[in-house]
Amino acid sequence: MNVRVLRTELRRSAAPWAGLLVLGGSLAVLFLIDGIWWHGTAGWTAQWTPMAMWTRWLLGFWWPLTVGVGALYGLRDARSGTAELFGTVPKPAWRRAALPAGAMAGVLVAGFGAVVTAGAVQVALGDSGYRTLGWVPISLVAALALAAGAVFGMGVAKTVPSVLTPPALVVLSLVTLGTLRFTGDGAVPGATVAPNRLALFSPVTVDPREALLTLSGSVHLGQTLWLLGLAATGLALLVAATRRNRLLALTPVLVGAALALAVLPGDARHTYVVDAAAARPVCDGPVCVTTADRHRLPELSESGAEALRILHDVLGDGAPRAIREDAEPRALGDPRRIDAGTILVDFDEREFGHASGRDLTRALVAQGLVPTCYARTDREGGLVSDAAAQSVAASWALGESALVPVETPGDSSYDQQAWENARAAWTAFAAAPPAEQRARIAALHDDALSCSTNRRLNVLAGSEAR
Repeated sequence: MNVRVLRTELRRSAAPWAGLLVLGGSLAVLFLIDGIWWHGTAGWTAQWTPMAMWTRWLLGFWWPLTVGVGALYGLRDARSGTAELFGTVPKPAWRRAALPAGAMAGVLVAGFGAVVTAGAVQVALGDSGYRTLGWVPISLVAALALAAGAVFGMGVAKTVPSVLTPPALVVLSLVTLGTLRFTGDGAVPGATVAPNRLALFSPVTVDPREALLTLSGSVHLGQTLWLLGLAATGLALLVAATRRNRLLALTPVLVGAALALAVLPGDARHTYVVDAAAARPVCDGPVCVTTADRHRLPELSESGAEALRILHDVLGDGAPRAIREDAEPRALGDPRRIDAGTILVDFDEREFGHASGRDLTRALVAQGLVPTCYARTDREGGLVSDAAAQSVAASWALGESALVPVETPGDSSYDQQAWENARAAWTAFAAAPPAEQRARIAALHDDALSCSTNRRLNVLAGSEAR
């Protein structure tokens, strides 16, 4: 393709606006809205893989519009009345089609690439210490999806040159994405309305929940085959001049779909998989974190040593002996597996998210004394009564003269009542003899390990039968 001709196409056509739409719209969503993508370990600037997943999640907005914009661009010859004139030009049809298709695909890829670059710069500046190239296929497939969608839209508009074609394709794309939409079962996101293989024909990913989850290689391969077939059909439709050729133009997309169905995983749990390299444990004595969060290990190890010592003084031989980052995928709201010998740390939980120094020690002591079966994160409410009981137990173990919450109390009436109950339990607990206090803490610890009751403040206050 002649570079000068391509430059003229970009300068005189509306193609660049499509790239600007993807770039400007994506940055507006990401930077102007304080959404969930700014919070937690799976925030879009926290790690490389979540960054790629969040930018690809945006295809839910842009992919249908891209197909429609491509169709609108494909109507250019029909609207200008030059279709028959170009048909008499000796220049090969594929060369005439390659110019606008290449221009449209190029600006969309460039616009999306700029969004990814903006995220990559922020991840690099944050520098968590973990670097991986596993995010690259996620972004490359997203860029291919935008290009393929636009070229396919152009081909359909060339075949059906009606002003209704672009809006019809937008609506059809939206309906298709909605039908194939991920509903997510939480443990490994990916339970869908449609069968999993068909659902993966959608290039849109779910919003990341776990920084350690990534798309499997079979998903990358299957979606690439499908999207290449879609793009090839779009190009073939742009070139086809007869009904027979237009029917033959459907061959690439059908072949791509068949190959994709043979490759894509049928089980949602093989769609999103744990990144083994990111989840590999890194340890300092009894304290272990994942490789992705190894920058947190020095401080966690220091606070962890003190917390384990305090817990041993309180619980004796029944105290936890190790601290481990919780890296096991599970459904939102599902209980996690806890045991008496290990303190589980989830850096998305409110008590651990930004804790350092004595606050981090407090959070570890609280989790060791009252291990919680339900996480308290921005996505999962957890039980405020757990936080209240943890606060009483940790304040006592750390020798505090007053109740110190392990997390900032919420503003709801339910939260306020829970913390009011916590203050009452603290008063009753502090008035008990030391031996009775230790007995109540031991009973509370056993109660928490059972995950069977929500009356832990009553145990501390001495009003619950042990």
